Amino acid sequence: MKNPLNPMLLHLLVAASILASSQAEVSLYQTSRSGDRLKEIPASGFEKADAYQLVLDPESTHQTLVGIGGSITESSAQVLSELSEEKRNEVVEACFSPKGAHYSMTRTHIGSCDFSVTNYSYAPVPEDKELKHFSIEPDRKYLLPIIKQALALPGADIKILSSPWTAPPWMKNNGAWNGGNLKAEHYQTFSDYIVRYIQEYRKEGIPIWGITPENEPLGNGSNWESMEFTAEAMRDFIGDYLGPTMEKHEPKVEIWAYDQNRDKHMVEWAEKLLGDEKASRYIDGFAVHWYQSTRDIGAEVLDAVAKAHPETRILHSEGCIDAMGDDEPIGAWLEEDWYWKEEATDWGYIWASEEEKPDHPKYRPFERVARDLVGGFNAGLVGWVEWNLALNTRGGPNHARNFCVSPILVDSGKDSVFYTPLFHAISHFSKFIRPGAKRIGLDGSDDTFMATAFKNPDGSLVTVVFNRHGEKQTYRLRLGSREVVATSIPGLGLQTIVLPAP
Repeated sequence: MKNPLNPMLLHLLVAASILASSQAEVSLYQTSRSGDRLKEIPASGFEKADAYQLVLDPESTHQTLVGIGGSITESSAQVLSELSEEKRNEVVEACFSPKGAHYSMTRTHIGSCDFSVTNYSYAPVPEDKELKHFSIEPDRKYLLPIIKQALALPGADIKILSSPWTAPPWMKNNGAWNGGNLKAEHYQTFSDYIVRYIQEYRKEGIPIWGITPENEPLGNGSNWESMEFTAEAMRDFIGDYLGPTMEKHEPKVEIWAYDQNRDKHMVEWAEKLLGDEKASRYIDGFAVHWYQSTRDIGAEVLDAVAKAHPETRILHSEGCIDAMGDDEPIGAWLEEDWYWKEEATDWGYIWASEEEKPDHPKYRPFERVARDLVGGFNAGLVGWVEWNLALNTRGGPNHARNFCVSPILVDSGKDSVFYTPLFHAISHFSKFIRPGAKRIGLDGSDDTFMATAFKNPDGSLVTVVFNRHGEKQTYRLRLGSREVVATSIPGLGLQTIVLPAP
């Protein structure tokens, strides 16, 4: 009888196979302040003893990736509809095609949101508890065509996460679009409303992968569509109404709770929702946003929730360069170098309380996105979705005047598109790290020289490095004890290294 292969020997043989292949075929892509945009560059070329050392350990695995991408809002769909057919096709392919960024996830809204052209719901008739007048007709002009076009692309692999900003006003205690609470008598009605949305979209050939029960349930100051919940109210809504209704009619569609910032409230909500036997059985994960700070990714909060509830997945469902306002030098958004300048502000720069203001200083947009992707994945995120896929050069349209920068800016009057450096930052991840990939062990990175690594389902290894130093750094990438890359990275540069499958 033959002896089975020694596990250590097997590990060494696999590592040697990867190295033999990667030494000839390793690929390195770079985006930099000097103008490189996902540019392929040589993977070796320096000799320096004091370089950073990054060491990969494919045998040490962590979370499994769900997806990476950007959101298709009505505003995004409208600006794309204003382009020529050729230019619109170019943008959709740049985002979702394997030849482009190959986004594997998108988010959209159930009913209107701030990035809609107008306020609308699918049940406009008051007290229509049986939803006899339910219709997704408002989505046919802009949203449905762009979503269908993305799904129809050859090689497209897209999960759709949908979120309501508010229930129809007649279901709420204030009868308004903004603010207020869902009436207890309409907990079931709103659950039916969400399920009906999923069913009507399926009839259009659009499968909804997951939903969040409510976008930002802690509120937005009633500045645009919103509906507030306490943690206890959301627990009861999911446990007694939405969860059972989804289980009965749409058991394959996932429920991602919370959908708010990575702050102390997340810990409280995790305790109340995930600690409740009834509600927790329906919850597939927690969705989070990044607006609590421009300088801190909230790793301590993410870690705290992960330690208390290790079975819970956490997904970044929204983040953007937000609240640019009327006084911002909008023309600067169309300058490549602006994205590396420490000039961007967010909502909190002006409006945060004095206690919160230190969390909202001016910042570099490219750095904020790259840092959040690398740091967020290292803190356990299973996915990352940017807010609007594309906007106009004003940061809209937005009926709430909540103007934001998008990774793609459209000037429909000139039929032109600007792919900002933010788009390329996201592409460094979405194009090369695919759904089902597992984050693997990586030693040698820190808060200023950041790196994360994944093993794809096909066996390829992908490492993304972000240099937060203002000057060039050199580094070596090793697989165990063997060196596979020896190179340099510019200050505030981003690189992706792909080691092919053995």
